[in-house]
Amino acid sequence: MFKEQPRVLVVEDEPAQLEVLAYNLESEGFLVSRARDGEEAILVIGEDVPDVIVMDWMMPHLSGIEVCRRLKSNPETRSIPVIILSARSEDVDKVRGLEIGADDYVVKPYSVVELMARVRTQLRRSRPSSLGEKIEFEDLILNLETYKVTRGEIDLKLGPTEFKLLKTFMEKPGRVWSREELLDRIWGRDLYVETRTVDVHIGRLRKALSRHGGTDTIRTVRGVGYSLG
Repeated sequence: MFKEQPRVLVVEDEPAQLEVLAYNLESEGFLVSRARDGEEAILVIGEDVPDVIVMDWMMPHLSGIEVCRRLKSNPETRSIPVIILSARSEDVDKVRGLEIGADDYVVKPYSVVELMARVRTQLRRSRPSSLGEKIEFEDLILNLETYKVTRGEIDLKLGPTEFKLLKTFMEKPGRVWSREELLDRIWGRDLYVETRTVDVHIGRLRKALSRHGGTDTIRTVRGVGYSLG
C-alpha cells in the first residue's frame, strides 16, 4: 500500500547517454533524477537522497570516482549504492573503483538489461521494500505486500503513520533520523506539521512494539532524533 517508486540518480556528461539511461530506468518503473557532472550530482543528492546512483567515471570538473569517494566518506550518504560506468576495462581500474567504495562496476558498452538487473540487485540490498519484499530486523518482520508487521510470532497492529515510520527505520537500521527528515519523508514537504507530531507517533509506535513484552528497539538520540537499534 505504501510502496514508493525507488529513485535512481543518473550522472552522465554525455546528453544522449544520459537520456537513454533515464528512459530505460523510467520504463522499468524507477523515478529518475539527472545530473550532468559530479558537482551537480553532489547538489542533487543534498536536496533529495536517491536509492541508487548510476554514475559515469570520466566527467569534467569532478570525476565519478571522486564523487563516490566523497559520498562513501560521509556517514549520511555512505549507504547509498553507487554503480560506476566506465570504458576502462582493465582489472586494475575495476579494483580501484571498488576500493574507493563503488558497490558495482559496469564496463561500457554494456547491456541495458544487465544494467537494470544490477540496479535491482543494489536496491534489494539497500531498500528491499521498494521491490515489494519483506524487511527484517531482529525479530521484526514488515511485509509491504500484506501490510502486516509481526514480532516473533505475534501480529502487531499499527496505524498507517506508525507503519510508515517503522518502514523508514527498518530500511536503514542504525541511521539517526531527525524530526525534520521524518516529517519530510512521512508527511511530505508541502504539508505543515509540527515537529512534536513526530514525537507523538513515535510514542504510539513504541507502545505497539512493546505491547506484548518486546523490548523498546527505538533509540532516542538527544538533540538529534530517532534511530532503530
